[in-house]
Amino acid sequence: MTQAGSYGAQEYQDGSIDATARIVDPGSLDEDDDGRVEAALRPRRLSQFPGQPRVREQLALILEAARRRGRVPDHILLSGPPGLGKTTLAMIAATELEAPIRVTSGPAIQHAGDLASILSSLSEGEVLFLDEIHRMSRAAEEMLYLAMEDFRVDIVVGKGPGATAIPLELAPFTVIGATTRAGLLPAPLRDRFGFTAHLDYYDVEDLVAIVTRSARLLQVDSEPAGILEIARRSRGTPRIANRLLRRVRDYAQVHGQSVVDLEAAQAALKLFDVDARGLDRLDRAVLDALCRRFAGGPVGLSTLAVAVGEEPDTVETVAEPYLVREGFMVRTPRGRVPSALAWQHLGLAAPPGMAMFGGGQLDEGQEALPLSTETGRFAP
Repeated sequence: MTQAGSYGAQEYQDGSIDATARIVDPGSLDEDDDGRVEAALRPRRLSQFPGQPRVREQLALILEAARRRGRVPDHILLSGPPGLGKTTLAMIAATELEAPIRVTSGPAIQHAGDLASILSSLSEGEVLFLDEIHRMSRAAEEMLYLAMEDFRVDIVVGKGPGATAIPLELAPFTVIGATTRAGLLPAPLRDRFGFTAHLDYYDVEDLVAIVTRSARLLQVDSEPAGILEIARRSRGTPRIANRLLRRVRDYAQVHGQSVVDLEAAQAALKLFDVDARGLDRLDRAVLDALCRRFAGGPVGLSTLAVAVGEEPDTVETVAEPYLVREGFMVRTPRGRVPSALAWQHLGLAAPPGMAMFGGGQLDEGQEALPLSTETGRFAP
C-alpha cells in the first residue's frame, strides 16, 4: 500500500482501487502537505494571495475598517471545497490584523468544557480559527453562540438542582470558521458570522501564478509550458497544483532533468495516472463502467460502486463531485448517466439513438462500438 497522496490511486490485484491514495484528492495530505513545505508555500498577505478577487477585496475591506476603528472585526465564515485556501486566508487575516491566532478544529472540540478552556485563554483581539467548524458537538456550538455574540460564557458548577451557572466575561476576539459543508451548520451559528465568503475553484491563469510562485520558493527551475501543463491538470485546486509540482520535480530530478518543462510534466503526470483533464484512475474507472459495462446507463449508485470495487460513499463523495462539475457525468432520478464529454474522453462513440447529455454527437467518420447481444456491453 502506498502512502496517501504520494502516488496515484492504488490498484489491487482484484482490480479495485484505493481512493484514499489519490494524488488529486484535495482533502488528503501527503508527507509534504502537513509539514514545512506546505506552510512555506502559503502567502502571508492578501496582496500575495492569487485568485478569489471578490473574496480578497471584501476581506481586505472588513479588516481595514476594523483596524481604523480600533476594534475586532466581525466573525468570518469561509466555505468551499477543500484545498482552495480557507486556512491560508485565516492565517492572512491574523497577519493583516497583527494579531495572534489560535488554531483548532471542530472534531477536536467534542465537549463544552474543551471550548470554554480555549475561549477563556484568548487574549484581546486574538483570532480563533476553527477548521471544519460544522463537525463541532452540539453542546460546544451552543456555548459558541453566546461567546460570539456577547463575549461571555456560562460555566455550570455542580449537578442536579444545585447546579449554578457562573458567567465568565471574555476578551473581544474574532472567530474565523472554515467549512467544506456550510449546509450542515445550524442557522443560529451561521447567523452569528458577520461575513460569509464562498471560495470557488481557480481558473488556469491563477493556478499558473500559484505554481510559478511555488516553483520559485521551492527553487525549482521551470519553463512556462511545464507550469501550464501542471496548472491545467490541477482540477482548479491550489493544493493539488502544489502537490503535482512536487511530483513533477521529483520525476525531473530522478531522470536527470534540471528543468521542469512540458516533457517532464507530461511524463510525470502520466506516471501518476493524472490525464490531460485532471482525471485519475478512479475517475476513469467510473466513466468506463458507465460507458462500457452498462452501455451508457442509467446506473444506480450502489451498482456503479460494485462495478469499480468501491463503497457507494467513496464514489459519491470522492469521484462524482469533479465528474459532475466538469460535465463528464449527469445525475438523473433514474441513476448516473455519462455525458457526451465522457464518451469523447474515453475515445468511444455512443450507440445511435442514445440521449446525449451535453449536446454531444458522433464526429464525422466516427462509428459507434458494437454492443454484445450476450452481455449488453461494448466490445473492447
